Amino acid sequence: MKNFLFFLILLNACNCSSIEPLAYNPNQAPEMVGLLAENYRLTKSELIAQGKILGPEGLDLDSFGNIYAATADGSIYKIKQNSNEPILFARTGGRPLGIQFDNNGNLIVCDAYKGLLSLDKHGKITDLTTTSEDGIPFKFTDDLDISKDGTIYFTDASFKYQQNEYLYDLMEAKPHGRLLKYDPKTKTTSTLLKDLYFANGVALSKNEEFLLVNETYRYRITRFWLKGPKKGTSDIFIDNLPGFPDNISRGSDGNFYLALFTVRNQTMDKMHPSPWKKKVVASLPKFLWPKPQPFGFVAKISMEGNIMETYQDPSGEHLKEITHAVERDGYLYLGSLHNDRIGKFKLNN
Repeated sequence: MKNFLFFLILLNACNCSSIEPLAYNPNQAPEMVGLLAENYRLTKSELIAQGKILGPEGLDLDSFGNIYAATADGSIYKIKQNSNEPILFARTGGRPLGIQFDNNGNLIVCDAYKGLLSLDKHGKITDLTTTSEDGIPFKFTDDLDISKDGTIYFTDASFKYQQNEYLYDLMEAKPHGRLLKYDPKTKTTSTLLKDLYFANGVALSKNEEFLLVNETYRYRITRFWLKGPKKGTSDIFIDNLPGFPDNISRGSDGNFYLALFTVRNQTMDKMHPSPWKKKVVASLPKFLWPKPQPFGFVAKISMEGNIMETYQDPSGEHLKEITHAVERDGYLYLGSLHNDRIGKFKLNN
């Protein structure tokens, strides 16, 4: 009888789930040895605005050293240099994620629900969102980088699932993500790359010869060439990462800081080859889903696509689920999807 009831539960789950998963066979996760070996460097980070903000996913600093943070309540907060008090700068009415100041001092925001926005120095919002040339509406505007000429490169993580459904995109294992370009002169948006597996962080190389885009659910970074003989083509920059790559930023030396949301989940990797198992899990209450391990992880990646250093908090007690790492004046400022704090890590520690 118990087996029969279990069968009915599984049958009901399969019938109820709206996702259509594909089989995916991930490479075996790399061993956490050498440069990947556990370290506790991030536990030395200063904590800013602890308990006063929630989910500072994206960060940037203005020319005065003030921190701006995009938070889970749909707000952008400003934290003045050497202060610990968040001041409301603007409310987008959605879920702001990646943010960056442009050359004119406007704060450009990727809002998961509202699209691409521009905020002036007073917090006044202008909607930059236009329909891409492929005609597919934006569903999950995620992260961005801005070139010297003002061109905005940004991602639509998934054209099928919204921000509150991102785990379904993980389960389905289909390429719903896009890399896009917004031209502020013509106010038009074009698609550079499609068929990406959860297109997340974006970073331009120092000479703007290429653009990096994180494919979170393939544990890799893809490179799109903007100049030279490979212009308009893409290749894999680094593959089989030890965790889920979130945002990425370029450091002052031209290398990159990659935020890893958490380390790989063995249960999830083992489930991926079996679509029916994923369909069942996707139908269960989310508290029964595989949980991300609390872990703080940032990797420094060379311009050639090699891991140079890692900064970790394996306990996740000080900093966890890091989604953004931006370098400024010898420090890394660290954002998180769920943390109630911003990390400030001195790079010569």
